[in-house]
Amino acid sequence: MYSQVEQSSEESIAVATSPNPSRTTPHILIVGGGYVGMYTALRLQRRLRSNEATITVVDPQSFMTYQPFLPEVAAGHLEARHVVVPLRRVLPKARVLNGRVVSVDHAHHVATVRPASGPATEISYDYLVMAPGSVSRTLPIPGLAEHGIGFKNIAEAIHLRNHVLGRLDAAASTDDEAVRRRALTFVFVGGGFAGVEALAELEDMARGALKYHPELGPQDMRWVLVEASDRILPEVGDRMGRYTVEELRRRGIDVRLNTRLTSAVDRRIVLDDGTEFEAGTLVWTAGVKPNPLNRSTDLPLDRQGRIVATEYLTVEGADDAFVAGDCGAVPDLTRPGEYCAPNAQHAVRQAKRLADNIVATLRGKERKAYRHSYAGSVASLGLYRGVAHVYGVKLRGFAAWFMHRTYHLSRVPTVNRKVRVVADWTLALFFRRETVALGGIERPRAEFELASGQDRAA
Repeated sequence: MYSQVEQSSEESIAVATSPNPSRTTPHILIVGGGYVGMYTALRLQRRLRSNEATITVVDPQSFMTYQPFLPEVAAGHLEARHVVVPLRRVLPKARVLNGRVVSVDHAHHVATVRPASGPATEISYDYLVMAPGSVSRTLPIPGLAEHGIGFKNIAEAIHLRNHVLGRLDAAASTDDEAVRRRALTFVFVGGGFAGVEALAELEDMARGALKYHPELGPQDMRWVLVEASDRILPEVGDRMGRYTVEELRRRGIDVRLNTRLTSAVDRRIVLDDGTEFEAGTLVWTAGVKPNPLNRSTDLPLDRQGRIVATEYLTVEGADDAFVAGDCGAVPDLTRPGEYCAPNAQHAVRQAKRLADNIVATLRGKERKAYRHSYAGSVASLGLYRGVAHVYGVKLRGFAAWFMHRTYHLSRVPTVNRKVRVVADWTLALFFRRETVALGGIERPRAEFELASGQDRAA
């Protein structure tokens, strides 16, 4: 089924005797273990008959992250482990490989995988599912790469929580006004769901943590949202978008519309409206782009680097290759001439249709087109606050916040995770959330290195 690249003949012999070398059943390779990858594999293992096909999922992580809950993880409402789904636990009938697919040669049905350790590996397949997702869309802004951080994965959410609380500790421990002002200035670039929800939840958390810092007050903190267009949260509509701006400004958050970041060198923020100031935190959430892996394949791409898909979620010109999610240009049949938005709502539904179409292909049956009318959007703006625009109904405040939690709870994979999320929320009703910065976990050897250095000096 696969062979090692650039290795000795003895190692090649060992690989040749690994599972199913002569493969008599079709092999389905799923690239990516996110929304599309995991849900596709889940559907396949439920629908496929015994020995009808084998499934392999390749992803750098051994878990799938439910990204809509990342803001609540950052704010301390949810335990990080409760918003991730272990792939090996939920996919017992699939083989899960931890590594990165670095290239795909579909003409020869071979993918090259670089595992977490060891040499690169070539995996052959009969059917391909491309679902590597997306990455942050950055710009060549001076200082951004050195000082910015995204908000797309669990590590970034945990880091931001520890970082924000750490900045409060730092500010409360100094009398230097310049140092304090810099530490308590937080800048978020991008007015989409990720940026607005992350800023709102973290600001809410920081405001609550101030009760343990009598040296500081809400007026000492500066939160800035920078958006290049003339509105934020376009998915919830103009009216709800304007309400969100008003709500954020009412809380003292500086919302800059029609404004761009031009420099962040040495953490000095420079905006194109002439504003300059220093900031201890810079979060970049200004959109996403298809995974660069797309360009290391022989599959057809559009101008944006997305794999061109048909309405049946097959790759254009390749009936044995499938694509869905952020990395694909999937036509939206409910809006002729347009493509499905890169969001979880489409990804989960596309995954189920994709899996069904693979099963139909294996059994010689007719595939069905993907069609889904956009249901709407919900966003949290902190505890008990939110906005929603669902099936034409516009909500704000507590009702929208409750709908946000209810909707996403229904979408969290597995009963295990649903129960754990509800338990976290229930405990939060009776106990205050923890506001302890554990930034030291990012450098666990620092204390040991210090002690070792002191011993050497002695």
